[in-house]
Amino acid sequence: MARKRGRDIHGWLILDKPLGPSSTTMVNRLLRFFDGRKAGHGGTLDPLASGVLPIAFGKATSTIPYIMDATKRYRFTLSFGESRTTDDREGDVLATSDVRPSDEDIRAVLPSLCGDVMQVPPVFSALRVGGQRAYDLARAGRPPELPPRPARIDSITLVDRPDADTAVFDVQSGKGVYMRSLARDIALACGTVGHISVLRRTKCGPFDLSHACSAEQLGLDKTDETRDKACVLPVPLLEAATALVDIPALAVTKAEGKSLICGQAVTLAHLEGGVPDGVETVPLWRVMIGEHVIGLCRVAEGRLRAVRMLENHLFFGEQDVDYS
Repeated sequence: MARKRGRDIHGWLILDKPLGPSSTTMVNRLLRFFDGRKAGHGGTLDPLASGVLPIAFGKATSTIPYIMDATKRYRFTLSFGESRTTDDREGDVLATSDVRPSDEDIRAVLPSLCGDVMQVPPVFSALRVGGQRAYDLARAGRPPELPPRPARIDSITLVDRPDADTAVFDVQSGKGVYMRSLARDIALACGTVGHISVLRRTKCGPFDLSHACSAEQLGLDKTDETRDKACVLPVPLLEAATALVDIPALAVTKAEGKSLICGQAVTLAHLEGGVPDGVETVPLWRVMIGEHVIGLCRVAEGRLRAVRMLENHLFFGEQDVDYS
């Protein structure tokens, strides 16, 4: 989301998204609140979901794809006995069941739902069908038939059983996994029906709840008349490169870094930082000069080539950085 006016603000802000507003609503609110020019988020949370929502400002938006692809962790409560149109508590009841699985029944089905699986998305999702959003079609009474999509679910752990009607799970997953679909599928695998009643994201890539600020901490609960306009940024933003810390690092010299930014390949044999074993088997490298991340590169045919460079101003800006 870009604005015609505003200040140049660069970096990541990690929001503990409250229940109610959509992820896009929170991005727009923060963009106006901070008077920024450009912002986006790293992974949508439903209005009824809370937790870690990474929001990128300015140059940090170029690293959003790497957060979207990153591993995520969730905690959700599955309510047994009713399936809903939305696969969460807001939808209309579709079917009911008196079956309540035991803890042993639940744990027995979880391995079959892990790994590389095919998952049917919720009908109320932002997927496009014939140029329209699936949720728009569903609200118009024309719910689409959504085909299964590849998904990666690393682990599902039953962590609590408050009562026979509910179960609490911790999940670690990859990109594009719908927790509402997973909750639905756990219930079906147990021979019953169910829906998500509580959903919270606890980790998104390198960001977790320890990095997150609440709307109240940021002052989003205040009006323009009551907030302190002298303090537009109530918390410091994390550097854009923070989103890349899970990507393996490769050291280069300043001369090598400048060549990469200029679009020139660097021969691995010339890397003064040394060449790690299996360098060509790693799909992406986080390239560094000292403690500074300058961008992302790939290795092919013995050469290091730029994929996305972040720090052009370190070499061509008014203030060059001394890495010696």
